[in-house]
Amino acid sequence: MAELTLDTARKILDAALAKATELKLKPLVVTILDPRGVIKLAAAQDGTSLMRAEIAHGKAYGALALGMGSRALYQRAQEQAYFIDAVNTMARGALVPVPGGVLIMDGTTLLGAVGVSGDTSDNDEACAIAGIEAAGLKANAG
Repeated sequence: MAELTLDTARKILDAALAKATELKLKPLVVTILDPRGVIKLAAAQDGTSLMRAEIAHGKAYGALALGMGSRALYQRAQEQAYFIDAVNTMARGALVPVPGGVLIMDGTTLLGAVGVSGDTSDNDEACAIAGIEAAGLKANAG
């Protein structure tokens, strides 16, 4: 697979939401970006709270921007807060450096990223990983 197709993005979305249902999580927003950071697919479950779409996008965007899952960005923010703050300033506040942003990999090829928001960051990340793996791809959460 050389690119992230809409069909694959739908598989990722459906599997991520199925994982959320299995875990009985709060309503989620799932955003899937292509490698350029352009939205391929985004969906919000009924009852999501305000700003969840922006947060899901920011998790995926941050992962793409720095080439690492947002769990690694979170760790980097703990160790080098000034660096993450500077990068976020350059990105006009678009990065959300907490778990839930996961790179989509096909071998060593970057296909895009998934951002999930609505429950705890760990649960958001678990849903993103489940979606990516259900599509037969590799997840890099950081």
